Amino acid sequence: MNLEEHLSLGEFHVSNVIKNHISRGSPKQALVLYQGIRSKGVYFPGWVPLILKACACVVPRLVLGKLLHSESIKFGVCSDVIVGTSMINMYGKWGCVFSARKVFDEMPERNVATWNAMIGGYMSNGDEVSASGLFEEISVSRNTVTWIEMMKGYGKRKEIEKARELFERMPIEMKNAKAWSMMLGVYVSNRVMEDARMFFEDIPEKNSFVWSLMISGYFRIGDVCEATAVFYRVLSHDMVIWNTLITGYAQNGYSDDAIDAYYKMQREGYEPDEVTFSSVLSACAQSGCLDVGREVHSLINYKGIELNQFVSNALIDMYAKCGDLENATLVFESLSQRSVACWNSMISCLAIHGKGKEALEMFRTMERLDTTPDEITFMAVLTACAHGGFLIEGLKIFLEMTEKDVKPNVKHFGCMIHLLGRSGKLKEAYGLIREMLMKPNDTVLGALLGACKVHMDTEMAEQVMEVIESMGTITNEERENHLVSISNLYAHAKRWETSEMMRVEMEKRGLEKSPGFSSLVFT
Repeated sequence: MNLEEHLSLGEFHVSNVIKNHISRGSPKQALVLYQGIRSKGVYFPGWVPLILKACACVVPRLVLGKLLHSESIKFGVCSDVIVGTSMINMYGKWGCVFSARKVFDEMPERNVATWNAMIGGYMSNGDEVSASGLFEEISVSRNTVTWIEMMKGYGKRKEIEKARELFERMPIEMKNAKAWSMMLGVYVSNRVMEDARMFFEDIPEKNSFVWSLMISGYFRIGDVCEATAVFYRVLSHDMVIWNTLITGYAQNGYSDDAIDAYYKMQREGYEPDEVTFSSVLSACAQSGCLDVGREVHSLINYKGIELNQFVSNALIDMYAKCGDLENATLVFESLSQRSVACWNSMISCLAIHGKGKEALEMFRTMERLDTTPDEITFMAVLTACAHGGFLIEGLKIFLEMTEKDVKPNVKHFGCMIHLLGRSGKLKEAYGLIREMLMKPNDTVLGALLGACKVHMDTEMAEQVMEVIESMGTITNEERENHLVSISNLYAHAKRWETSEMMRVEMEKRGLEKSPGFSSLVFT
C-alpha cells in the first residue's frame, strides 16, 4: 500500500500501521512512513507519542528527535502529559538525560508515568542519586512501575543486593507478577542462577514468563541439562516456553535437539511463529540440515509469514551455511526492506563461497543505498578481501572503519594480518600488530606465523615468537603449537640444527609435541 492509500484511510488506520511496525520490531519503517506523511503536510497530534516510541527503539537520531520536539511545541501538543512522557522516555533511552529533565521540569502536568519515565531515564544512565531523589519525592504516588524502574536500574548496574533490598521494601499489595518477574530477571541477567533458583521457588504464582526466564537463564550460562530439566517441570507449555527451549538449544549449539523440539512442539498442537522459525533455521545452519531448512521455508511461505529482519536473516544465513547460494540470493533479492543484518549475512555468504568480488560489489551497493555498515559488515567484507587476496581494497575498507566511526576489534585486525601476510607484506603485518590498542590474540599471531612459514621468513617468525613469549595470557598448548610451527619452519628452511634445538628446548619446558608433528624431516 502506497502513501496516498494509507492517508485516504484516515488517522486511525495510520496509527494502527505505525503500532504494527513497532510491535513487529520494525520501528524504522514506522519512522519512514511518518516522514513520508509529514512531507505531504499532514499532521495528527495523536501520532506523536507513537513516533516518539519508535524513535526510542532505534539508535539515537537526535536530529529527528529534536524535530519531533519542535513540532510538538509548534502544534501546541508539548504540554500534553502523554506526549511529554513519551519524549522523556525517548531522551532517557538515548542517554540525553539533561534534555529529558528539561522536558520534565517544563511540563505543566505530570502523572505517575511521567515520574517513572524520568526515574527510569536516570537509572538507565547511571545517575542513581537523581533517580533516588525523585523516587523519595513521590513516595505517596508510587506504583509498581516506580519500584520496578529502580530495581531494573540496579540490575543493570549489577547492584543485585540493592535491587533485592528495594524489593523487600516494596508494599505487599504492589508485589504483583511483574515485580516478582523483574527481581528474578535481575538475578538471571547477572547470571546468578543459584540465587535465581532460590528466589524462583518463593514466587507464589509462577506464570509462563518466569518459567521462561529460568530456562533462558540456565541456557545463558551453558547449563543445557538444567534448562531442559526446568522445561519438563512446567505442567502446561505454551509458545513462549517452547520458543525459549528451541532458541536456547540453538544458541548453545544443540542443533539436533532444537530441531527435535521444533517437531515435538508441532505434534503437541502448537503452531510455530517468527521466533520459532528464526531459531530452528539457525539450528539448521549449524548442522547443515538443508532439507529441514527448505521444509521450514516452505511452511513460512504456506502460512504467509512476513519475512521480518529476523526470519529473512535466518533464511539467508541457513542457505549460505548449507551451501545453497542460489536460494540465499533469491531470499535476499525478494526483500523490500533490508536490514543491516541481512546485508551482513549476504556479504558473508558470498565471502565464504569464494565470491570475493561479488561480496565487495554488494558492500559498495549497500553504501550507495545509505545503509550504514557496522562492525559485522566490515568483518564480512574484510574476510572476503582476505580470502580473495584483495590487498588494496582491504586496506581502503580498513581505513573506512575509522571514517565511519566503527572501532576495529581483534577479529578485524586478524583479517588484515592474514591479508597482509598472504600478500607477502610481513613487515607491515608485524607493524600492524605492534600498533594494536588491544593485545593480539593467538589467532592473530598464528596467522602471521603461518605467513612466515609460507614465505620462509625465519627472522620475522623469531620476532613474532618474542611477542608471544611476552604475553602472560597465552596457554602452554598455544605456546607449544607456535613453537612447533617455528621448528617446522626452520626445518623447511633446512636449518636443521636450529629446528632440533627448539625441539630440545620444548622438552626441557615440559611441552609435549602435538600429535601429527615430527622432528624428522625427509628430503
